[in-house]
Amino acid sequence: MNAPTSLTEVTMKTVEFKLDAKTLHAYEGETILQAAKRHGIDIPHLCYKDGYRADGNCRACVVEIAGDRTLAPSCCRSVTEGMQVQAQSERAVKSQKMVLEMLLSDMPDVGYKWNDADGPATDTGQHGELSDWADRMGVRVRPELQALRREQPQADMTHPAMAVNLDACIQCNRCVRACREEQVNGVIGFAQRGAHSEIVFDLGDDMGASTCVACGECVQACPTGALMPKTQVGSQVVDKKVDSVCPFCGVGCLLTYNVKDNVIVSVDGRDGPANHSRLCVKGRFGFDYAASPQRLTVPLIRKAGVSKDPDLLNRLNQRMSEQGTDWSEVFREATWEEALALGAGQLKNLRDQFGPKALAGFGSAKCSNEEAYLFQKLVRTGFGSNNVDHCTRLCHASSVAALLEGVGSGAVSNQVNDVEHSDLIFVIGSNPTANHPVAATWMKNAAQRGAKIVLADPRITDLGQHAWRTLQFKADTDVAMLNALIHVVIEEGLADQDFIAKRANNYEALRENVQGYSPEAMAPICGIPAETLREVARAFAKAKGAMILWGMGVSQHVHGTDNARCLIALVTVTGQIGKPGSGLHPLRGQNNVQGASDAGLIPMMFPNYQRVTNAAAHAWFEDFWSTPLDAQAGYTVVEIMHKILAPENDPHKVRGMYIMGENPAMSDPDLNHARHALASLEHLVVQDIFMTETAWLADVVLPATAWPEKNGTVSNTDRMVQLGKQAIAPPGQAKPDLWIIQQMAQRIGAYASHTPSAPAGDWGRGRPLACGYAGEFDGVAQVYDEMRRTMHTAISGITWERLQRESSVTYPCLSADDPGAPTVFLDHFATEDGRVNLVPADIIPANERPDAQYPFVLITGRQLEHWHTGSMTRRATVLDAIEPMATASMCGGDLAQLGLSTGDVLTIESRRGQVTLHVRRDDGTPQGAVFVPFAYYEAAANLMTNAALDPYGKIPEFKYCAVAIRAGGELSVVQGYGQQASTRR
Repeated sequence: MNAPTSLTEVTMKTVEFKLDAKTLHAYEGETILQAAKRHGIDIPHLCYKDGYRADGNCRACVVEIAGDRTLAPSCCRSVTEGMQVQAQSERAVKSQKMVLEMLLSDMPDVGYKWNDADGPATDTGQHGELSDWADRMGVRVRPELQALRREQPQADMTHPAMAVNLDACIQCNRCVRACREEQVNGVIGFAQRGAHSEIVFDLGDDMGASTCVACGECVQACPTGALMPKTQVGSQVVDKKVDSVCPFCGVGCLLTYNVKDNVIVSVDGRDGPANHSRLCVKGRFGFDYAASPQRLTVPLIRKAGVSKDPDLLNRLNQRMSEQGTDWSEVFREATWEEALALGAGQLKNLRDQFGPKALAGFGSAKCSNEEAYLFQKLVRTGFGSNNVDHCTRLCHASSVAALLEGVGSGAVSNQVNDVEHSDLIFVIGSNPTANHPVAATWMKNAAQRGAKIVLADPRITDLGQHAWRTLQFKADTDVAMLNALIHVVIEEGLADQDFIAKRANNYEALRENVQGYSPEAMAPICGIPAETLREVARAFAKAKGAMILWGMGVSQHVHGTDNARCLIALVTVTGQIGKPGSGLHPLRGQNNVQGASDAGLIPMMFPNYQRVTNAAAHAWFEDFWSTPLDAQAGYTVVEIMHKILAPENDPHKVRGMYIMGENPAMSDPDLNHARHALASLEHLVVQDIFMTETAWLADVVLPATAWPEKNGTVSNTDRMVQLGKQAIAPPGQAKPDLWIIQQMAQRIGAYASHTPSAPAGDWGRGRPLACGYAGEFDGVAQVYDEMRRTMHTAISGITWERLQRESSVTYPCLSADDPGAPTVFLDHFATEDGRVNLVPADIIPANERPDAQYPFVLITGRQLEHWHTGSMTRRATVLDAIEPMATASMCGGDLAQLGLSTGDVLTIESRRGQVTLHVRRDDGTPQGAVFVPFAYYEAAANLMTNAALDPYGKIPEFKYCAVAIRAGGELSVVQGYGQQASTRR
């Protein structure tokens, strides 16, 4: 990439024109409407929306242009030098008013409010932007026009989230562009012609029966309320609007909460750098989990004599499903002082009796950066060991291991929306339309502009509809396929030898290793024809920009690190990194899995990926925290489960745990083993917002705050540090996580520093911590500033004050005027010598292979409506209504062979456990495989998964294990969480 050499190269050209006798300057290519808006001049408009393609069909924005015979739509007409425009001439204003009056004449006299119990109720209301412009222009509908009002269509209330009132539709086309051009879902369109034209869903289906994925882009686009969220139909004035960040996947969409009476009633997308106002169904409609009647609102202590039998989970879950959360048989209410004293006191006793290795802590990627930082600091300085981890171990640990080894950084090289500059987008082991829906829209937009998408996955998912080539390789053969691509690049002379010579190590070893991996040799192994492999390899190498994005289908294998090593090698030998539209992007699964890892919530790294075994880093943190620290790496998630069940004479046997926001009793592999381990702990403290499967096994349960109830930052998959603000107050006695961590630290024996140079609020081996971190929201700004100092080589330029102003800043960012670096590795890598380290990889089979007894392969993953272990999304009313029950997906051929039809019940069994659930047909799932989402407690996929670990990333092999499938079986419990049931507090 050639950098600009002069200011003129980056300065936009302008043209001079007159608008209503005022001389203005417009940017070259800017429309009249855009230029007017930029100068603070309002011209009526309805079909135009910032960011959308201008359509010019409503004609509310017409202006008079000197020399033109007819009026022109200002949203479509570009400014030219010397143009003379009148937006307020008599002719233009008369036409604008006529359009508004004619549109308003067809509007119903009443708006709609929706009440699920009583159906729609009428109420006088306005019609959004149309009413606003009519009021501003003084437009009133004449009785003669009102008498000609169209026949009003019936309302469509079939969708769980959205109301369709086409009597308020002005056919501005904004919803069509939102659906087809922005989100690229292709559901909304026009039918009929002339006066009979109408907006339709699919082929005239009710919205609830259509293929709508409920992204809600149409709702946000609609100017009149013809499409609205059911929670805010009609004219509803909210008490406040609060800017925040979506609490679900790693895309990190900025949003605004609309709050009334301390309840979030709706959500709008905000123009953030990751989403530009777009949201998905979870971000837009998954907000009411925070108001669930099943929220924990008071500290709980396990009753004396009540066992931690893991089998109790099944019975409790059934009762919870049928009656609502009832913890009274297992727990009793406690005061905060009693719960904190018992929770921390018992952990302290175990540490003092058995040593620091006897304790471990799990944090969460659902919490903020500040909470993650403070939690890992508590474990390291208070427990005295590095036994701290979180769900990154179950997500991208192998990817991070390979990236740190190869390029020196575990973060992405290019942001998702940089696919705009890609010629080829290589998506492997990921289902972005379900797992990262807004990120998927950027890929689909790029395909519309001509970019080639290559989808490589054992399953053909929805993105396959937009793909140039689909590589449906056999599960577990990633290395074989990727090495074949690298072989072609090198063999056919397509390697970027200049890039390799200047910026890569160990190329010769890689070249020699892939000699035996020709496409012809690998085709029978991976199942992709040799010529297709060659075609894709050539296209990747020759592209001006080629970008690789991957998910847990790459990482969750015993060879996950090798899979990622191959991806690093592919971009290196082709020179497809360190420039726009190229590079490596592991799509992060949770809202703060990037930030939590950055903040040190992993057992082998201090904050900013400084190894605990590095003497210099170790000494720095001992000085900074004024505390002696463990010099050995701690145990990871799965290893901790093994250490809980270690014999009594094992000096590293884990006896007590503190778990914040994590649910290993649902998320860990081989759940019977994991639940047995958790139940075997001598003391378990769980801090969460719901009575999760893990919380049922706790001795002390501490009620915490949900994301909309706190202030804090998160870091998304694009390396953007983003600020969320408190929108609502927490229920009952629930307390902020930062407050709870500080209280636990005080009682467990972490101490405040006595050294003058230490940060205020820090704890070390001085005097007892008395007041914690100072400032509002439990010192969140002070905690952030301390974390920033430990990560100064990444975020030193991102102050708390700057985040208050800008909401989102990309790192690395090293000074106040540094805009951040969306693309890294432009001229060097983050390794010691600045060069990428290539590591050859060979085929390593899965730990467990299908056989006669277990002939199928189980693949697990997420689905669009639900996320992680379902504790939040399954308590969100809309999400639960759309996808209420656990299902397994299989292709039609396998269903026929088993004598099954869609909706039938089947039982899946591995060597570790079994589940019974309904089946759905999905011909994208290959023969011999079954896909099961892991968000359903009543059919927990991880009862069957294999805990075998990748030796480098220590990540379990979630994506491959052998199972048997039979028709029939008994469903374990009633589906769902019984949200409408009464709840005991």
